[in-house]
Amino acid sequence: MSLRTTDESGGFGADASGLSDAFYPLFQRLFDEDGDFVGNVERKLAESRMPETVEIYLSRALAIGVIAGTVLWLLGTGIGWLVFQFVVTEPPTLLSLPLSSPVVAFLDSIKVPALIFITGLVFGSIGFGLGFGSMVAVPYFRADARKREINVLLSDSVSFMYALSVGGLNQLEILQAMAKADDTYGEVAREFQSIVLETDYFDTDYRTAIRNQALQTPSDELSQFLTDMLSIINSGGDMEAFLEDQKEKHMRTSKQEQEMVLETLELFGEMFMTLSLFPLLLIIILVIMSMLGEAQTFLLYGTVYGLIPLIGAGFLVLVSTVVQDEVGDGYLQPDDDSELRREEGKMFDLGLVESYEGTWSVFDRIKSREGNYETKKLLKRPHIFFRDHPLTILALTVPTSLVLLGFVVAGGLAPASWEGMKNNPIGGSFFWIYLPLYVNGIPLMVFREWNVRSRRGITKNLSDNLRKLSSANDTGMTLLGSIQVVADTSSGKLSDEFDKMHAKVNYGTSLKTALREFNNEYHIPRLARTIKLISKAQEASSQITQVLSTAAQASENQDDIERDRKSRTRMQVVIIIMTYITLLGVMAILKVKFLDVMAGLAQQASGSGGSGGAAGFSGGVDTQLLTLLFFHAVTLQAIISGFIAGYMRDVSLMAGLKFAVILPTLALLVFMFI
Repeated sequence: MSLRTTDESGGFGADASGLSDAFYPLFQRLFDEDGDFVGNVERKLAESRMPETVEIYLSRALAIGVIAGTVLWLLGTGIGWLVFQFVVTEPPTLLSLPLSSPVVAFLDSIKVPALIFITGLVFGSIGFGLGFGSMVAVPYFRADARKREINVLLSDSVSFMYALSVGGLNQLEILQAMAKADDTYGEVAREFQSIVLETDYFDTDYRTAIRNQALQTPSDELSQFLTDMLSIINSGGDMEAFLEDQKEKHMRTSKQEQEMVLETLELFGEMFMTLSLFPLLLIIILVIMSMLGEAQTFLLYGTVYGLIPLIGAGFLVLVSTVVQDEVGDGYLQPDDDSELRREEGKMFDLGLVESYEGTWSVFDRIKSREGNYETKKLLKRPHIFFRDHPLTILALTVPTSLVLLGFVVAGGLAPASWEGMKNNPIGGSFFWIYLPLYVNGIPLMVFREWNVRSRRGITKNLSDNLRKLSSANDTGMTLLGSIQVVADTSSGKLSDEFDKMHAKVNYGTSLKTALREFNNEYHIPRLARTIKLISKAQEASSQITQVLSTAAQASENQDDIERDRKSRTRMQVVIIIMTYITLLGVMAILKVKFLDVMAGLAQQASGSGGSGGAAGFSGGVDTQLLTLLFFHAVTLQAIISGFIAGYMRDVSLMAGLKFAVILPTLALLVFMFI
């Protein structure tokens, strides 16, 4: 099984030990080692799997806090001295009390040094709080992240253990198999690794190890599961029946949690509708103030280029705390370490020959030939490479967009100054904003959508094909024979992959290796969990009808959750788009019915030489600047709304590319025709 050997203490290295030792006496003086605070931090260190004692960790946190506090104390003292040296030259009057002249003179003499000292003290306190608090918060954040991942994967993990139980494995073998499945079940598998390692290296019976892990795990659901499992083990109950009940329970729990998430997203959609209209109202208020002669240009800039992006970024962070990301990268690692090198490469891997590079010259020549072959294949079919790795297209589009931008600036098509941008807001914004957006966004959007549709062709019929495999296997056919029957009687991309797997096995590849290679070609996390379950069960027997039925049931549960999420978030996406269209319409009306009218009034007044109320009322409005700011406001709002809509729908920022390209295009077309 794989063990984590990386330093998770924060990356401070050997110097951290010295800091901890130096500040350990301060820790003893400030904290009660049996107190609640120290106990809570110790528990979170265990839950986050950070291999440190609480005394050493808190001593280091104190060291970081003192260092940060000292640095900010010096900075604050310097800032205070500069302020009172060059900005506030006279001692400030703090209290107008009737005091005698000697007392007033004494207070005036110590007033500035005292204020400088207080400024440094405040900065130092902030620095210590940030340094110490951030260190203490690390295990809490890591424990929460592990808890979230465990809860997401627990349903599939219980299904995996049930399938192993159906396949004939005993209790210890199930624990060991679960501990080795960290490539698929992540933090759940690492919890079981702790159980197995405790029994192997500390001479602890596995009942005690399960009890200890139930107390240390950050997930209450996993803790309850381990406690219930322990009661079944102690009473000699039916483990298979217990795991089947737990499988059904956690599948229902997954759907209930998904329902809660979707209800929260509905609330967030309504919240975003309100928040996104706030900058519009603020812009209108600032424009009216400008008309009244109180120019607020700085606030306009802050609203357009600061407030709108900040609201969008804050809302994305808020949504990310609720929605459940897909856990894992979808790759399965082989049990044999000799094959590990071949499976690790995900983009530019040349195969098994990389493991033998440098041993014999023949392997170096093979690697060179293999590299030439892969390069030729990429050049012949670059679109396939970009489909499989969409982000790599940016290596071509980013330089292209920079070159195009350089040409249009050199040719005078794009303004090179802010005044030029004000004079031509639509054309200038097109070259500086829309041209890079289209050159980079459209190819990335196309290849990303192609990649998603290609992988979706595998999962679309996965549940049905698993049911067919189960039915074929139930007739007495082997798993390989069942795969051939399903490939011959089905259509679609998955049946083609089944046919390819069958051919690989006929040419000498093991079925387990063929399944793993099929999974790694598409590396979909939910597919990886299904393949892991099937490949592990078929090691014991080819008659795995119940295992295949369990895999089909787990896949159908995922399909139901995905379908419900798509239908429920569709309305949120519509709300976001309609809110943006409303904002765009209001901005367009302001441009046509307000800015253009104000500009016309100003021209009429200047042409007639009058100085009436209309001229004075509109004279403070810079219509060109406001047109530029209006256009940039709707453009930024369009891009941000697009990414938020995609993230809410598919839990991926890349999914918002299509919205982030289409919505700004609407703004461009509207402002071009008005």
